[in-house]
Amino acid sequence: MRRFTHFAALDWSGARGPRQRGIALAVASGNGAPELVRPGHIWSRAEILTWLQDVAAARTDMLIGFDFSAAFAFADRGAYFPEWDENPESLPALWALVERLTASDPHFEIGGFLAHPEARRHFRHAQRDVGDLFTPGTGRLRIVEQHQRATKQAASVSNFNLIGAAQVGKASLAGMRLLNRLHPRLPLWPLDLVPTRGPLLVEIYTGVAARAAGVAAGRSKIREGGALDAALAALGSLPIGMSGAISEHAGDALLTAAWLRAIASDAAPWSPPPLTDTLARTEGWTFGII
Repeated sequence: MRRFTHFAALDWSGARGPRQRGIALAVASGNGAPELVRPGHIWSRAEILTWLQDVAAARTDMLIGFDFSAAFAFADRGAYFPEWDENPESLPALWALVERLTASDPHFEIGGFLAHPEARRHFRHAQRDVGDLFTPGTGRLRIVEQHQRATKQAASVSNFNLIGAAQVGKASLAGMRLLNRLHPRLPLWPLDLVPTRGPLLVEIYTGVAARAAGVAAGRSKIREGGALDAALAALGSLPIGMSGAISEHAGDALLTAAWLRAIASDAAPWSPPPLTDTLARTEGWTFGII
C-alpha cells in the first residue's frame, strides 16, 4: 500500500443551522499525538468544505475519514429509490440529485430533498410519518452494513431511517452535498483508484475505531482525557495529555485519526472480500470493515 503522512478524521453533523457543535476535525501526523484542528471552534459545514479543498489544492498526502455514509442501499433492489423515474445509477449521480433538490437550502441542509414527494416515500421521517416504500423494521441496508452486522464488526442503522439517536440519514444527506462539491478533485475510495500521491477520502465508522482501541461495546463515546489517552495507547499512539472532560465529538475525531494511522498500511482494509466493482460504483464501503 502507498504511504500517507497525515491522517484526518471528520466527525460530521446533519443538524440544521449555520454552525454545528457536532462537527470535529482531528489530524494525526508522523508519530505524534493526534491534534484537533481549530480546537474550541464551532465549525460550519462550509468551513469544512474549504479546509478539504485546501488539502486537495496542496496535494497533501493525507488519508481523510468522514463519519457519514456516502450512499444509500442499491444492491438489494437494483436502485436507490425504486419507482422513482429520476433514480440515479452511481454515487456521483446520487450526490448530484441530492444537491439539485437542496439547492435552495442554506448551510448544506437537506430539507428540499426530504420534502420531494418521491424521495420522502423511502424514509422513516417520524414515528408516525413513514414513507410507503420504507422497508419495515430496520430499513434497507447496504452490503457493507449487512456484512458488518453479520460479522459483528459494527451495528449500523439504515440511512433511510431519520429518527432516533443512532440515525445517520440526515448527516449522510448533508455529507453527500459535500462530496458533490469535492469529487473528483478529491478522490474517494473505493469509487476511485488510490492515487500515487495526494489526499484520499474514505468513509469511516468511529465505533469501529473505538472497538479496535479496546473501548467496550455500548461505551464507544469517550468524554474524558484520561480515557482517551488509554485508548490512544492501545492504538500505539502518544497521549494527547488532555485532562478532564472532552466532547464526545472531539474524542471520536482524535481517536479515529490515530486509528486510521494504525491500520492504513495494512492490506486487509483495502481489499474486503465482499467488495466488488459494482458496489464500489453504487454503494461504496466503510474503511476498516473487512
